[in-house]
Amino acid sequence: MATIKDVAALAGISYTTVSHVVNKTRPVSEEVRIKVEAAIKDLDYVPSAVARSLKARTTATIGLLVPNSLNPYFAELARGIEDYCERNGYCVILCNSDDNPDKQRSYLRVLLEKRIDGLIVASAGGDSSLAQGLKGVRTPMVIVDRGLEGVDADMVRIDHEYGAYLATRHLLELGHRDIATISGPQNTSVAQMRLAGYCRALKEAGIEVSSGRVLASDFTSTGGYSAAATLLESHPPTAIFAANDMIGIGVLRAAAERNIRVPSELSVIGFDDIQMSRYVYPSLTTVGQSILQLGEMAAEVLLRRIARPELVTDQRIVTPSIVIRESTAPLAGVFTRYR
Repeated sequence: MATIKDVAALAGISYTTVSHVVNKTRPVSEEVRIKVEAAIKDLDYVPSAVARSLKARTTATIGLLVPNSLNPYFAELARGIEDYCERNGYCVILCNSDDNPDKQRSYLRVLLEKRIDGLIVASAGGDSSLAQGLKGVRTPMVIVDRGLEGVDADMVRIDHEYGAYLATRHLLELGHRDIATISGPQNTSVAQMRLAGYCRALKEAGIEVSSGRVLASDFTSTGGYSAAATLLESHPPTAIFAANDMIGIGVLRAAAERNIRVPSELSVIGFDDIQMSRYVYPSLTTVGQSILQLGEMAAEVLLRRIARPELVTDQRIVTPSIVIRESTAPLAGVFTRYR
């Protein structure tokens, strides 16, 4: 691999002059610049990003740690972050922890060793040691989606409790009273807040929260499918609030296998508004906000923090809204055999 000294030798100038051309640190004549650029092209020379970062004390790189890259929510979030960073001259290093706290901590260490300029963390949840490890990090940081107790950092997230409240209220307004929920894993703050919103809406309507109508699963279609199979086995509810769209998609599959028609016999509402929710059949009614815009917002907050570290901590909580599609309907159209 060619070095800066090889470029200097081919161009017939000193390597410090080549450095000035590459890094734009000092004006050079047009003739010298052309010679250097021609030598770089001939030798296919690639400047050392490490060396340049040591001089500039910046890498124009941010780290992104997500808990599950197979979840479309985090894929869309990463795309929004990447798009914003690319427009602003930053590269993104993506690390997927597979909801594994040990892997999450390992990747965090790797990212910090890369001398990144900033870090965006979407936590796997239930990992107090990650929060403890982040407390001593001086790298500018933004927490997205799942809060980390005790970590003083900028945060961008959806209002999970209010979104779940809206979803359950939507079902209540359609006339449903027997409403079940499939929550996410209760060791995560997201699942806890979404369950709280469901409970609040039922209590406001004077409906007792039944433990038999509250099932937990992971945030996957497989988890939703398994939980729905239990709910739909003998005495199905008339409606299900799925704590995310992937769970909701699993519910749709379980209902179809049992010849339970959605929405005429069962209403289903999800959370997040991932792109896939538009294209399943029936299309999934959901609660959410543009995930791409949420990612762009997180990147915007981080780059502002990098540029101005003295700013006060920024907490941005995005208000979600109902996206009505085909998977919910009034109770009047619901199959009544079990009522």
